[in-house]
Amino acid sequence: MESTSYRLVPAAHDDNTSKASVKDTANSLGTHDTLRYGQRSLADDISTGNGFQRRLDNWEETQDNLKLNMQRNLYGLHAPVRLMMERKLVGYNPHFPTLKQSNIHLDILMGRDETLDVADLFADPITGPEFQIHSDMEKKRRI
Repeated sequence: MESTSYRLVPAAHDDNTSKASVKDTANSLGTHDTLRYGQRSLADDISTGNGFQRRLDNWEETQDNLKLNMQRNLYGLHAPVRLMMERKLVGYNPHFPTLKQSNIHLDILMGRDETLDVADLFADPITGPEFQIHSDMEKKRRI
């Protein structure tokens, strides 16, 4: 809920990220100044096409922000805050980390209870990796 945008479709480019070229971050010798601007990433230097993949990746987040903003305007600030609190409470899973569990409560709160995904149809716990519950619990509990 950072912004009060009523955007239906995600933007083609990120407004939050600033792209700086080597010219912007160059020192007196003409090379990238790592001490002032941090490590240079090749992933940031390479452009990834026309932004269609970014739109697909941000689709659910944009739709969720739209719904939360509409709820805030209709019912007041308490409605989206309460919904986010319920999502956080329902999303917490203290059970075994390796066991695949469906979270129907979170699906209902997110509005995904009436949709079918690929994971819903082709999820097969038998063909998954072997369970090492003791070592996974030790990792989770930092023992």
